[in-house]
Amino acid sequence: QVQLVESGGGLVQAGGSLRLSCAASGRTFSSYAMGWFRQAPGKERVFVAAIIRSGGSTYYAYSVKGRFTISRDNAKNAGSLQMNSLKPRDTAIYYCAADLELLYERIHTTVYEYGYWGQGTQVTVSS
Repeated sequence: QVQLVESGGGLVQAGGSLRLSCAASGRTFSSYAMGWFRQAPGKERVFVAAIIRSGGSTYYAYSVKGRFTISRDNAKNAGSLQMNSLKPRDTAIYYCAADLELLYERIHTTVYEYGYWGQGTQVTVSS
């Protein structure tokens, strides 16, 4: 199994940027699809972005497309989420997630498709 640890959250003004990191340990990170989700207070955890094992394909929620960029470095067992033009509605706890894939690479966009989760990192965007 893989263990995930997020970092890089914090407080930023609207229009600013943050870069979240996800450090993976345990098993070969390149065997896992990866995604980012977020959860605002009192709301469900929702999909933000996903990337396939090789890093060759990405997918974004409509609300962040064009502002956020997901990436991964399998050699370093790490992933990241670059967040630009942040808005107050982006305020949430952000979670890194991973799912082991044995055969085909594909994008995963629901919480049910991920078996491994980090503890989350708080992102707060002030207006």
